[in-house]
Amino acid sequence: MRPLRNRGPADSWLPVRREMESSGTSVVYAAVADWLPDDLGRPDLVAALGRDHKRLMEMTHVPNRSRFVTSRLLLKSAAAAVLGTSPEELELAYKPGGRPHLRGVDQLDVSISHTEELLVVGLTRNGRIGVDLENADRRMLGLGTERQVCTPYELEALESVPEDRRNRELVRLWTLKEAYSKAIGQGLRFRFTEFGFTPQDQQVQMLRPDGTPGAGWEWSFHSWLAEDTYTLSAAVYDPGFSGHRDRTAPRALLPALADPRGGE
Repeated sequence: MRPLRNRGPADSWLPVRREMESSGTSVVYAAVADWLPDDLGRPDLVAALGRDHKRLMEMTHVPNRSRFVTSRLLLKSAAAAVLGTSPEELELAYKPGGRPHLRGVDQLDVSISHTEELLVVGLTRNGRIGVDLENADRRMLGLGTERQVCTPYELEALESVPEDRRNRELVRLWTLKEAYSKAIGQGLRFRFTEFGFTPQDQQVQMLRPDGTPGAGWEWSFHSWLAEDTYTLSAAVYDPGFSGHRDRTAPRALLPALADPRGGE
């Protein structure tokens, strides 16, 4: 799976439909500028955003307003393309803790993230998905963040990363942990020091604090560099009911750290 670049409302959704048909999961990112309406007061935005329009009107910070409206438009448009309907017919709602879902649509799970000038949405028919996005050069190292985010194994592994790449590695770990927390519906309520991930030069796998495997085959994790500037990560839970996974594959010795239905 690779993230797909969308260039605005007029761009073709065919690549997303094809990926959903072949794997059941798709990650799509876009620039805020490509989805930003000329006028946030346009009447048609009421229908396009649904209940989120009220939240938009209550916002005063311009960059936050822009990211909020564009991320919702991107998510609803992508979901509508996959479901064969119109964005206006879909209602975006939120679970306790803020996890988004499409009201009345059980066959498609969604996730959303945005930072600065980029947006990302995740879609899956297989189970659950969480996505996260961060500027790859956001300063985290040396601020105490690593002690609040990393397991003992990850802290040790960070020391072996060349100094000029160490901050980006910490950002990658952060986005993976946020993506997983979103997928299980916990957000930032799940302590990041309780689970970790493999170093960047290895296939991404979840690890327990001591570095032993921490999730079964139902979970897959991915990280990419988008637009040479942003780190994008996804966590996907697929129990095999969709037929896109090999149900005969051996299970890991340890189960996932949390039930993906938790917190909802």
